Formats: sequence, structure tokens, C-alpha cells
Amino acid sequence: MEMTMRWYGTGHDTVTLEQIKQSCYVKGIITTLYDKLPGEVWTLEEILAMKKEVEDAGLHLAGIESVNVSDAIKTGAPERDKDIAAYIETLENLGKADIHMVCYNFMPVFDWTRTELARMREDGTTVLAYNQDTVDKMDPDNMFDSIKDNMNGTVMPGWEPERMEKVKELFELYKDIDEDKLFDNLKYFLEAIMPVCDKYDINMAIHPDDPSWSVFGLPRIISSQAKLKRMMDMVPNKHNGVTFCMGSYGTNLNNDLIDTIHMLKGRIHFAHVRNLRFNDGMRDFEESAHLSADGTFDMYKVMKALHDTGFDGPIRPDHGRMIWGEKAMPGYGLYDRALGAAYLCGLWEAACKESK
Repeated sequence: MEMTMRWYGTGHDTVTLEQIKQSCYVKGIITTLYDKLPGEVWTLEEILAMKKEVEDAGLHLAGIESVNVSDAIKTGAPERDKDIAAYIETLENLGKADIHMVCYNFMPVFDWTRTELARMREDGTTVLAYNQDTVDKMDPDNMFDSIKDNMNGTVMPGWEPERMEKVKELFELYKDIDEDKLFDNLKYFLEAIMPVCDKYDINMAIHPDDPSWSVFGLPRIISSQAKLKRMMDMVPNKHNGVTFCMGSYGTNLNNDLIDTIHMLKGRIHFAHVRNLRFNDGMRDFEESAHLSADGTFDMYKVMKALHDTGFDGPIRPDHGRMIWGEKAMPGYGLYDRALGAAYLCGLWEAACKESK
């Protein structure tokens, strides 16, 4: 595996490439062209400039998170073919730049949902958190207002103000889209892009829904083992794979993390590894330190399952706590993610040595 860290780019991220490099544990970067809108082509020149910036810092550009999928593609609107053509051109340019992994999602309206971006824990750290009672009482039109003051001056992916201004329009776009239609539209998209993925050996790694159940009545199709299997079986190409985000998939305690890793053998192209603490079953949870003892999941068992199934792709610590007075994009500070990277590397080393 390659230990990586997500980086949003100069001018967007409070963390620098130099700081990431000094962690010692992180060798790769997962990044994106943050200013690109869904449906826009990423030019080869832009991609190469992004790659050069990462490599000049002594790091490897291990993959892209994300090349966003347009709402036209997700809803099957008449203009989807135009947007798919742009997506294919972007993939071709990524392939020419020797970049071979793309994380993306197929979630309607909200890429992820949390009700708090800075819940205070008993040790004085703050974390992202979710409370179902809060969601049940909330008008989705006001969702952005409930978290915008806790972004620490950053713009969070999936929650761009210009997108959130159109929440009513977005809900209208998806009013007739159920799970089967969303699956059909995902299949149409994947079948269209697989030829370019085959040509350039690009692994498409779909991100699970977060949380792994319907929020505000919106359909969720990457949220259980059965649905993950349906996604793989409907387009049985090795490049059609998964981002195993245990912090998203694991929000649903009915999901068996270890069994799912084994079921996905050979189709996990990217892994996000983090822990969660549940306070009221699945109705209230918060993101914890990566350490097994601080949350719900046995992190060694997860890393060992990835190791034992032959996972060799990029992996990253996921959302971290805000610790030591750091002010950064919630979930994406340097300090706690660096601790997470070190911890995960230690678990991986143990799994490697145990297998011998």
C-alpha cells in the first residue's frame, strides 16, 4: 500500500506539501483541481502543473479525489452525454499524465452529511458529528446555514456556497429519481467511461454514501454490501471499483467491514481509514481518533483484512480531530491526520510481519 494524505491545493488548503513531506510516513498525495466544476474538462496542461507541484515537493501524486460527476449524469438528464464526453476527455488527460486512480461519488445533492463540524469532546478536541434528531427537525434548505460558521474560513468539498444556494433546485432535479434509476444512471456512466479506463489503466473508485442511509428522502445506492456487489456485477470490469471508506460505510453498524473487504477483493482501489464513536446507536455518532480504543472499530482487523486480500493501492488517514489549537478545514488539519498516518503504518507493518 502507499500511505497518502488528501491535499486541496495551494490557496485552498491550510496544510502545505512541505509539512506533509516532513511527516515521514506519507509518501503520496491525493488531490484535485479544486476550482473545476462538474462537466468541465481538465486540460492536460492543468493536470501536469498540478502533478509538478506535488513532485517538486518530493511527493508522488497517487490519485485524484475527486473528478466530480455532474447532476445531469446522476439524474440522466438530456445533457448527460455532453458531460460524459467531458469526463472521458478528463480521464484521457489524466491517463496521459500517468495518473491511474480517480475517486468519485454518485450521491444526490449532498456529498456527505454532518450536523456539527466542531463537536467538543471531553479532552478539548473537536470533531465532526451527526445527530439524527437534528436532521429530522431540519429543513434541508437551511442545512448549509447550520455549519457554515464552523468551516474556519475554508470551503468544504460538496458544500460550496454557490451549490448550496441551489438546494431547492437540486431537490427538484432528484424528485423522480429512486434507487433503481440512480443505479441505471450509474451503469450508463460507467459503461461509457470503461473504454478509456481500460486504455489508460485508470481505476475508478466510487465512494460510499455518507451516512449509509437515506437523508431527507434522497436515494442512497453505495451503502451496503448487497448494493456494492450490485454495482460491481452490473459493470464487471476490474477498473470499476470502490473507495473503501470505513468511516462512511461504517456509519451503518449493520455493515460488516471485514466481510465486505473480503467480498471486494481486487476491486478496492483506494482506502480511507478512520474510526467512529457511537453515542446513541446510529442516531448519534462522532468521528474519533484513529486509535481502536478511542472508537468502535478494531483498526488492526481492518488493516489486516486489506493486507490479506492483497490491497496495494493508496490509503489515507481520513478525517482527523482538531487538536493542539490548530485552525484548519474541519477534518483536514495536519496534526491528527499525521498521527493517524503513523498509527496506520504501524498496523500495516504488524500485518506484514505477522503474515511471514
